[in-house]
Amino acid sequence: MRLSKLFTKTRKDAPTGETAKNAELLLRAGFIFKEMAGVYSFLPLGLRVIKKIEGIIRDEMDRAGGLEMQTSVLQNKEIWEKSNRWSDEVVDNWFKSKLKTGGDVGLSFTNEEAYSNILKQYISSYKDLPVYPYDFKHIFRNEVRSKSGILRGREFYWKALYSFSKNDAEHQEFYERMKASYQSIFNRVGIGHLTYMTFASGGSFSKFSHEFQAITDAGEDTIYLDEKSGIAVNKEVYTDEVLNELRLDKESLVEKTAIEVGNIFSLGTKFSDPFDLTYQDENGTQQPVIMGSYGIGLGRLMGAVVELLSDDKGMVWPEAITPFKYHLVALGEQHAKADTLYDELVASGAEVLYDDRPDKAAGEKFADADLIGCPVRLTMGSKTPDGMVEYKLRSEKESRLVPGSELSALLKS
Repeated sequence: MRLSKLFTKTRKDAPTGETAKNAELLLRAGFIFKEMAGVYSFLPLGLRVIKKIEGIIRDEMDRAGGLEMQTSVLQNKEIWEKSNRWSDEVVDNWFKSKLKTGGDVGLSFTNEEAYSNILKQYISSYKDLPVYPYDFKHIFRNEVRSKSGILRGREFYWKALYSFSKNDAEHQEFYERMKASYQSIFNRVGIGHLTYMTFASGGSFSKFSHEFQAITDAGEDTIYLDEKSGIAVNKEVYTDEVLNELRLDKESLVEKTAIEVGNIFSLGTKFSDPFDLTYQDENGTQQPVIMGSYGIGLGRLMGAVVELLSDDKGMVWPEAITPFKYHLVALGEQHAKADTLYDELVASGAEVLYDDRPDKAAGEKFADADLIGCPVRLTMGSKTPDGMVEYKLRSEKESRLVPGSELSALLKS
């Protein structure tokens, strides 16, 4: 992609009214556009990151046995009345509307009812279980607190998988599989070393749920971490009873601020019961389906990566989710040679963001490269010796000259 053809522009100053680092940097770099508080559009660079994250999550869900589908955003009032979650007195963050032909609809704020209602039509026998459908979709919540950039939004893009199992043993086996899948996701996007599975409130059907908390001052949660074992406890369940059960020494725990980047819940029969979601077992007896929920907000995860890995110059994208791996900069009279290199890289299948803007000085181009944060910067300028390319990693201060003849091998490493 040529920067001269990209309609977005970088900006030097932080946008007014944004205090979160993720919002400041993503807006300055032209990754997102703010529509209103808690609502952002993803521009070309930002969408590339979201799609990379989506691909990683899809890969992990498919490996675990997930089946991708997509539930509708518009939700039927009657369906949600079955679980008693239509009333604003029960759920106060609905966005609702009325159909011109009559009737009420809401915009999805979660997916349990939608999946239970759909699966009810297809599950009747023990032979139909287990099944693990999931989707990526936009979710809408009328949040009061929408001040942390893309970490907490009124509209956001997420992945939700729901497990449908014959019994608790089968459910627990998949639940453990999801723990490993989630940790793999956070490792692959570059923040696994800062993310801890955290014991949290489990609701009515299990003593604990599990959150994946990334350590950052921008977080809204307080956790207590045993750094030796890697076990963490959310402040909401931080009691002597829980610590004893988990065999944690209170004196060894460190208080940390963190942001929840994923969660998994055992739902039991909370949502299968209202929909009479049952199956006939091997003995001909009707049994309730056991459910679980596994969610990740893609925008929130993207924002967390920015919060955790950026520096004072801008973003530092891990290679797995960077919008482009290479940021090619042409300076002075070297545009023709840089054009040739760009064409060669693209032809080889490399992802390249090419700063071919003729009216920008070297300092401005380098500043933009640091702000955008691609892993590798390649520079061809008037001071670059013939046959050489300046090669610099975003994570390092110093650059080095590389012969053009050796560049292909280096880029494959």
